[in-house]
Amino acid sequence: MQTFNVFDAAVSYDPSDPEPYRAGSTRFGPAIGARRMGATVYELRPGQPLCPYHYESEEEWLLVLQGRLTVRHPEGEDVLGPGGVTAFPVGPAGAHKTTNDGTETVRLVMLATSDPVGYCVYPDSDKIAYWGDSSDERDRFVRVRRQTRLDYYDGEL
Repeated sequence: MQTFNVFDAAVSYDPSDPEPYRAGSTRFGPAIGARRMGATVYELRPGQPLCPYHYESEEEWLLVLQGRLTVRHPEGEDVLGPGGVTAFPVGPAGAHKTTNDGTETVRLVMLATSDPVGYCVYPDSDKIAYWGDSSDERDRFVRVRRQTRLDYYDGEL
């Protein structure tokens, strides 16, 4: 049996992440043999959001381990403390942004279904991302503005 301790997990920070999106993280789904679910421990310093407001084609769950986390969602905002858990369903009803508005570090776990093909929408910036399992590298991950509309036959005639 493969195991992982979320309380002892060391996180790393990506120096290329822009302010204020500088979360520490460690993915542990593969470490426990997961194939259909993703799992990551995140650490948010005061003032840091995890990522922009978004919704996607995968269901996500959030569990707060330490600190107090502000969660923006379609109905407003709520604050979750240690032991607080919630789910973000697929589509617009699951839109969310998590931010550490407090003075102490927040540690949380995000779990998600892991689909080989999917999408993520960022309503505030009007972007959409798509990922796929194509053998063509150009099709694996694409992010564009949603207002771009092409005719069905564009480039075909």
